[in-house]
Amino acid sequence: MPLPFLTADRAFGAAAEPSDDVALPFDDHDQWRRPYRPGPWRVGTAALLLLLASFILLAAVIIAAAGAVPGGITCVGLGLAVIAGALRLLRVGTWVSRHGVRRVGFLRTHTVPWRRTAAVRTVQQPVRWLGLPRTVQGEALVLLQQNGEQLAPLLTDHNADFLARHEAFDRAADTIEAWNAEYARR
Repeated sequence: MPLPFLTADRAFGAAAEPSDDVALPFDDHDQWRRPYRPGPWRVGTAALLLLLASFILLAAVIIAAAGAVPGGITCVGLGLAVIAGALRLLRVGTWVSRHGVRRVGFLRTHTVPWRRTAAVRTVQQPVRWLGLPRTVQGEALVLLQQNGEQLAPLLTDHNADFLARHEAFDRAADTIEAWNAEYARR
């Protein structure tokens, strides 16, 4: 089974040679891609949710076999909702393509075309730790629109993808800035 989210690091691994200077390592720039791998906190949480879903579905089978079919159907629905939540959690992040930058949240997705961006830059600011209300001093990749509006940070070095992976944050931020430099002037 192909795992497309692994192509980001393979592409960067090829560009890590000093002789290579590939800012946009993908062949098809029309396809939406996340320029980094999902972090261990995000993947671990999704794995735990899928494990929980398997127990819920097993309980649904046991409940249905015991004769309480409505309870079994309720458990199946709950298990499917947990699976959908885990899959959506894996999709959360920043995605780029020739058309713009897309910030995918758990409940909402916001897309900004490159032509409407004024700047994409890394700044020092208080950032949320693992998406919780607690803030710590860190780095964030912010997008400024031409109308002066600033979106929520695209990436932070303390989110579920980059906690304790500062080099990966720098590489992802540089790549998104390169996509902006390539397509914002068109």
